[in-house]
Amino acid sequence: MNYCIREMKKYEYPLLNDFLYEAIFIPKGVEPPPKSIIAAPELQIYIDHFGDHKDDHGLVAEVDGKIAGAVWVRIMNDYGHIDAETPSFAISLYKEYRGLGLGTALMKEMLTLLKKHGYQRASLSVQKANYAAKMYLNMGFEIVDENEEEYIMQIYL
Repeated sequence: MNYCIREMKKYEYPLLNDFLYEAIFIPKGVEPPPKSIIAAPELQIYIDHFGDHKDDHGLVAEVDGKIAGAVWVRIMNDYGHIDAETPSFAISLYKEYRGLGLGTALMKEMLTLLKKHGYQRASLSVQKANYAAKMYLNMGFEIVDENEEEYIMQIYL
């Protein structure tokens, strides 16, 4: 499979609506929510006016000329929020591209970009039942807090 990881172009920012929906973890046997769920304020903070702030950074994975996934960060008061200097991750892939290593490649590239921009650490939240939690631990993220359903993780850059 030929792929490249590259910076998200401004005209591609509307794709974040799709990727935000794809990022919602849906456990086996649970009916997916309607796409309109992404209009909820607690989800809109991930994409609203993306690119307007200096701490907004986005990358895409392109496979054979088609965008297959995206990773984006911003400093926001989201589920994975740690402090006002730590960007929070959002990442997703279209279903047909999951399990191929693209998520790991996107994460690694974003961590490199954040380090280059001088950030000290990054954070995220992930539901405990999500298979991606293991990937984040393998990449060096550590659990710093948790509640009944999810882990708050961070990684030092």
